[in-house]
Amino acid sequence: MVDKEKAREAMTSFLEALGLDLTELDMEKTPQRVTDMYAYLFNGLAKDTKHIWGELFPAENDGIVAVKDIPFYSMCEHHLVPFFGRVSLAYKPGNGLVAGFSKFTKLVELLSHRPQLQERLTEQIAQSIVDGIQAQGVLVVVEAQQLCMTMRGDMAQGTTTLTSASWGCFAENSELYHQAWMLLGQDN
Repeated sequence: MVDKEKAREAMTSFLEALGLDLTELDMEKTPQRVTDMYAYLFNGLAKDTKHIWGELFPAENDGIVAVKDIPFYSMCEHHLVPFFGRVSLAYKPGNGLVAGFSKFTKLVELLSHRPQLQERLTEQIAQSIVDGIQAQGVLVVVEAQQLCMTMRGDMAQGTTTLTSASWGCFAENSELYHQAWMLLGQDN
């Protein structure tokens, strides 16, 4: 549970410690606004993904299911600045059951609403799909822009990072792995 009063006081102290005069700059409400924003951005903390899946549906075929270009944003745990992009995933249903497509967007949102690393987010999405719908295999690809790279240091404008995770039959069977990559439109 977020202690918003404590967070607001801390944000006020933080901004003042940086040398900002909140009253002179007409920023008196900024600590509360920042508190509310971060409470929302981190509302995925301590939440389990198991409740997301709900009812699974019988599938008529045993093919690969792909969901592409799910938008997300998250906060880099090292600098607390955004990274954002798209998640694409493919899975091979297990036990002849599939999940509703909206469940994947909810999963990505929940896992990205916490301080994160892109690599961890990629793995957590894959693991949650395996656990949640007992998929035979999963491939997750995350492409993102890291503002901690583009706002400081080398100012690497336009740089994107790509991470992937493969589980189950996609990790064990190179033909299925390549089929999944092709479905996602990746050059691998």
